[in-house]
Amino acid sequence: PSYLSQHYVIIDKIGEGTYGVVYLARTKDQHSRMVAIKTFKPGKEGDGISPTAIREIMLLRELKHDHIVHLEAVHLHRPEPSLSLAFDYAERDLYEMLRFHRERGMGPVLEAYTLKSLMWQLLDGLHYLHSNWIMHRDLKPSNILVVGDGEEQGRVKIGDFGLARIYACPLRPLSDNGVVVTIWYRAPELLLGARHYTPAADVWAAGCILVEMLALRPLFQGNERKSPASAFQADQCDKIFRVLGLPSVSSWPALEHLPHWRDNTENVRAQKLDALAAGGGSNPSAQHGGALYDLLSRMLAYNPEDRISAADTLQHPYFKEEPQPGKNAFMHNGRLLVQYPRRSKSGPAGAGASMPPRAPLNTFDAPQARLAPSRNATPAVRAPAPSLPSCSTNWAVLEAQTF
Repeated sequence: PSYLSQHYVIIDKIGEGTYGVVYLARTKDQHSRMVAIKTFKPGKEGDGISPTAIREIMLLRELKHDHIVHLEAVHLHRPEPSLSLAFDYAERDLYEMLRFHRERGMGPVLEAYTLKSLMWQLLDGLHYLHSNWIMHRDLKPSNILVVGDGEEQGRVKIGDFGLARIYACPLRPLSDNGVVVTIWYRAPELLLGARHYTPAADVWAAGCILVEMLALRPLFQGNERKSPASAFQADQCDKIFRVLGLPSVSSWPALEHLPHWRDNTENVRAQKLDALAAGGGSNPSAQHGGALYDLLSRMLAYNPEDRISAADTLQHPYFKEEPQPGKNAFMHNGRLLVQYPRRSKSGPAGAGASMPPRAPLNTFDAPQARLAPSRNATPAVRAPAPSLPSCSTNWAVLEAQTF
C-alpha cells in the first residue's frame, strides 16, 4: 500500500490469506530494522475495521515479553479505509523447522538442546499470557515464530493473536466466541463441547507441539468435519482415545456434564478401538523413569484441573536435566547446531500430507482455513474392535510414534 511507503521500504510479499497480506519491509528510520507488515483487506462498505484486528491490537499493545511477538506500530489509512500492523520480524517458524528435518531425513528428533530451549521459551511465553489472564487459543507450530539472526537469534516469539481472549470473569461463555484451536491441537474438553474452559486448553496444545517436535509429525491427526460449524469431531476424539484411552468420570468428574459425552454423540462413550491400542495403560514415568514422559503425561491429562499449568512446567525436572535450555535455541556452547533456511514465500506446497496447510508468518486465515488439516477428508468408519480400558495411556503407541 502506497501510504506505508513514507515509513517503510517494502521488500516482498511473504504471505496472503483470506483477510489480508503480509509484507516483509525495512523501516526508514535511523535504526533500519526488518519488520513484518500485516495489512488487512478492506471489508464491505460500512463494515468498518475487523473485530479480530481490534482484539489483536488491544492485546498486543499491552503485552511486553521476550517470547511474545512485538507490535511495532499500527497504521490506519482512513481514505480507503485500510489497517496495517507492523511486527518485529522472525525469520523462522516451528512449522518449517520441523518440515526441514522431516524432508531431509535429519534423524528422528531435533537436537535435544534446541528442542528443550524452544519448548521452555514457548511455555515461558504461555505462562506470561496466562498470568495476565489471556488465553492464546490457537497454538500450533506455524504460530511459533523463531528469530533466526541478530541479538535475539534462536528466540521463540508466540504469534497470531487473532483468536486470543481475556478470560477473567467473562460475561458469557468463552465458547460463544466460536470454535477455537486448530483441530489437531484441540483439547478434549473442547472436542466434547465444553462451554467454560481454562488456560489448560493452551497447555494441551503445547503438549501436542512437544510430541510433534520429538516425532516430526502431529500426534493426533484427525480428519476434520467441516460442517456444521459446531459439528462433533468424532475422528479427532478417536485419534486421542487410541493413545490415551477412553476418559472416565472417576478421574474427570466434569466429563459427564460435557454435552457430547452426556448425550453420547455418535456413541462416543462406547468408542471401539483396534487391537493396536489395547496394549497400553502403563505409566510412562514408571516404565521409562524419564522426566520427559512425566511432563508429557501431565500436559496431556484429560481432566483440565489435573493438567499441569504453564508456570509449573517451567519448574519441571525435565528442564533441570542436561542439556538445560538456553536463550539461543540454535547455539550451544559456542557451536551453531543447525542452519535453517529462511521462511518460504509459498508455504508448504509440495510438503508431505502429514502437516496442515498454512500461510507464512502471522496469517489471515479464515476460521475454516485455520481448522482444515485435510480439506476433503471425512471421518473414517472403523470396524468394531475390542474396547480400550478407560484412561489407560497407550504409551507404547506414543513411543513408537515419537522415538
